[in-house]
Parts: sequence; C-alpha cells; structure tokens
Amino acid sequence: MPHPRVYEGCNFFRQRIVLSTLSGCPVKIKNIRGDEDTPGLREFEASFIRLVDKLTNGSRIDINETGTVLTYHPGLISGGEVEHDCSLQRGIGYYLDPLLALAPFAKSPFRLTLRGITNGTVDPSVDLIHKVTLPLLKKFMIDEGLEMKIVHRGLPPNGGGQVFFTCRVIRQLRALKFLEPGRVKSIRGLSYALRIAPSAANRVVDGARSILDKFLKDVYIFTDHRKGASSGKSPGFGTSLVAQTTDGVLYGAEAVSDREGPTQTSLPEDIGENAARQLLEEIRRGGCVDSTNQSLALLFMALGPQDASQLRLGELTAYTMEYLRHMRDFLQVVFKIDTWSAFCQRKQGNIPTGQDDDDDDDGSLTTTYVLSCKGIGYTNLSKMSR
Repeated sequence: MPHPRVYEGCNFFRQRIVLSTLSGCPVKIKNIRGDEDTPGLREFEASFIRLVDKLTNGSRIDINETGTVLTYHPGLISGGEVEHDCSLQRGIGYYLDPLLALAPFAKSPFRLTLRGITNGTVDPSVDLIHKVTLPLLKKFMIDEGLEMKIVHRGLPPNGGGQVFFTCRVIRQLRALKFLEPGRVKSIRGLSYALRIAPSAANRVVDGARSILDKFLKDVYIFTDHRKGASSGKSPGFGTSLVAQTTDGVLYGAEAVSDREGPTQTSLPEDIGENAARQLLEEIRRGGCVDSTNQSLALLFMALGPQDASQLRLGELTAYTMEYLRHMRDFLQVVFKIDTWSAFCQRKQGNIPTGQDDDDDDDGSLTTTYVLSCKGIGYTNLSKMSR
C-alpha cells in the first residue's frame, strides 16, 4: 500500500479528498484547526467525508479523537442511488461541486438526492451549477444522462431544499481546446422569493436591470415565487444571473439575502444590484470559463486523453492555483501558462525577446491566460468491464 501524502491544515480539504479518490493515493491531513479554541473537523467537513464514503466502495477513514488528524485510504467509486442530508453550515453546492469530478468515473451512474441549503452566501448555488457548470461538463463528455432537478429550494439558516442529480458513467473524457470567449450576447436570470411576498422577487429584478440595461438590451430575468414545502424552511430572496457569449461561454453570478450576516437585513434592490455587479466583474475577467469553474475544467483537462488540451482563462483564483499544485502532487500533471498575447505570438512564430506584454491583443482591458497540458489518459476501468 502506498504511503499517504501528508498535508497540514483544513484549507482545500475537498481538493485533497477528490484527488486522492481519483488517483488512488492515500492522504493524511494533520493539524486541522489545531490552534483554534474548537480544534478538529467541522460538521460540514465530516458530512462531506460521510457522503464520499457512501459513494465509494472499500474506502477507509481514520480520524483521531480530537478530529485534528484524518487519514483517508480511497476505494473505488461505486456511485449508485444515494440520499444524503447535508450539513446546514454549508450549502448543497459545497457537496455537489466536488462530486462532479467523481461522477463520470463511477461503476454505476450517480443518482444522488441531496437535502439542505440550495442557495447560500458562501458556496455556489444549485442554480449556477445547473446553468453554468453542467454545460461546461458536457464539453468533456457525452451530453446525455447529465441532469439536475431542483425539487425544493432552501435558504439559510434552516434549509429545507432538495436536489436530484444524475450522471451517467463514461469510459474517458474528451480533450478540450477552448480559446475564443466571444462577446456577450444575452443575459438570463432567475429571481426567487421564498415564504415572503412575491413582490420581493420583482424588486430584485428591478435592482439587477437598473445596472444591466445600461450595457445590454437582451436581458430577461424570470421570477420564481414559492410557498409551502417547495419553499424550504426559511424565508428570503435572491437571484442568479448567467451571461452567454457568441461562442457559448457562460459567466455566472448570484446574490441572496443574508439573515445572519453583519447587517442581517438586505433590500431586494440591493441584492439585484450586487448580483449584477458581480456578473459584470466575471465578464471583465474574461476567459472561456468563469472563476467558479476554473478548477473543475483544469482537472478534466488533466484527466483527459493523452493529447494536448488548451483553455483560456481570466485571472486565476487562489483556489485554482492551489488545485494546480495538488494536481501536480497527485496526478503528476504540470500546466504550461502563457499570457494570451505571448501565446498568439508563439503560435505565429513571432516572439520578441525581452518584451513582457501583459495586454491582450484582442482589445480587452484585462490579461487572460492560456493553460495547456497533456492529459494522463484517465480511464474508467469499471466502465470497460461492463
């Protein structure tokens, strides 16, 4: 049995568990909040580990008495039909987002029912996963069999939401070459109001459109008012916005009322304006994938066939940069990173020496980067034997 890779601290916990499961390399995480008043794993992290255990066969998880040291020996990704109650400390997106990396390589198709908070202030909402992340996944795999249904919505602090996710298994991913983001042609959105007056959803729309209408005419934001069981257990409102470009790039942003934040109150118009500003910031960053989905796209590039993959991204997030380090550790994949201008010059065979040009040559005001790698040819052995 190989020796586990050793890390310290609670940061990037899900990255290490996911990459350990995919690579088959055990991982040991020490000093988990060892210096805090309440050391050890939090409830939401323990809940994530339990969910991974349900979806794998033969995994072994050892946690010391204080919860400050975790050793994970991964098993095979079994998949199948699983139900799980997520911790209310985090949203359903905290659990679903990393599982998207495991689902295509399971023995049986994922049929996953998750209950908890569908729209929170920390993690990606199920709306953005549905409208932005799943279309990105379809660029790497077959479109059929990848679905998500929002059965109930649930807001903090009491949740009450429910999501059903299915994903078929595949033998191998496709290589990706995605370099042209295009120009934004339309913006679509959804504004929701749960267990409160439906006028709140309309006010959120007004707030978002007060900003977006200045930049684009093709803006449509639909409303979703719910009550009863489908509205969850906590009142509130929010919105999710998606911008689509002429080349099929999707940028997402969202905002939700926060009853437990510093102000504990939010005007619907402010929520709409905040979401609109975040969307404009995502568009400004550029690239062919928004900031939330950078790491997942790069992981699938690394797992892809033994062929070159290329992806153009905006400014890399701290989470993405740490993912690059972890992929080097677990998968032995190293990415080549060029600015867009340097990439174009090299492609044309005209590389000026001693010149460091950080401006893109397509007229954009921000620097974008091209990340290239050769995939490891990761293959789903369970799929082959069926």
